[in-house]
Amino acid sequence: MYYKVSKDTVVYAMSAHNKPVVTVDAPARIQFETWDCFSGQIQLDNAKFDGVDWNCINPATGPVYINGAEEGDILAVTIDKIETAEAGIVVCGKGVSVAGDSLQRSIKVVPVKNNTALFSERLHLPLTKMIGVIGTAPKSGEVSCAIPDMHGGNMDCKEIKEGATLLLPVNVPGALLAMGDLHAVMADGEVGGSGLEISGCITVSVKVIKGITAPLPMLFNNTHVMTIASDEDLDKAVELAVSNMVTYLSSAGSFTREEAIMLCSLVADARICQVVDPKKTIRVELAKKYLPEGINLVF
Repeated sequence: MYYKVSKDTVVYAMSAHNKPVVTVDAPARIQFETWDCFSGQIQLDNAKFDGVDWNCINPATGPVYINGAEEGDILAVTIDKIETAEAGIVVCGKGVSVAGDSLQRSIKVVPVKNNTALFSERLHLPLTKMIGVIGTAPKSGEVSCAIPDMHGGNMDCKEIKEGATLLLPVNVPGALLAMGDLHAVMADGEVGGSGLEISGCITVSVKVIKGITAPLPMLFNNTHVMTIASDEDLDKAVELAVSNMVTYLSSAGSFTREEAIMLCSLVADARICQVVDPKKTIRVELAKKYLPEGINLVF
């Protein structure tokens, strides 16, 4: 059994003031029905930018109130399944893409069939389904769903996919989890300004972790642990993501911070998630086999 959250209930900013649409007792499974990043404004049979309301971009379905989640806790969100529609759109152009000043604003409709995206007659791209926007409410104020930060948000990290577990901070009672902005295919950087933007359904399992501190957001899969950080300045985003990994590695007391950064320099990869949002996002990936003894793996 799982709870269902309709895409009729979305937010465009994450905030403690958002009214929850569903309340669950953790641990729980929840299915989020999601719009594409344009809230369905671009019709696939007549794809045009004309008339797009740019205030209705990156809708996040929710939020969901998790009973028992209190400020200072960690919300663990495991992505069980991502299902997508049968077609999506990819866009580029001025104000959207890297090198956008040399491009005309363009939209391409891409059918999805048999777990591939039919980019052209020749190019059938394997799906790499992932969640672009996922987060909890910030402690104060509101943050547009277009912006990533310490609460999660529009991180556009391609590793937030089936089988991974994302750790998010609980900043307000109930956490107020929301998500959306699915991509059927997306590369690191998202340099054109979009992935293959698509509607769909996300099924997740959530649990509340108490009594543990961690440099959030963090992401775990079967082989790696990742720290994720965002900033307007790409260099600062790198510094923050690396510093968070160093903090995590040294938390068990097996490594000094100096040894931790040495290890990162040897075997941890710093990768760009996206460079087209108001804040850029970096992840640092470290294989679990290099983790020190005694560290809290969590997952």
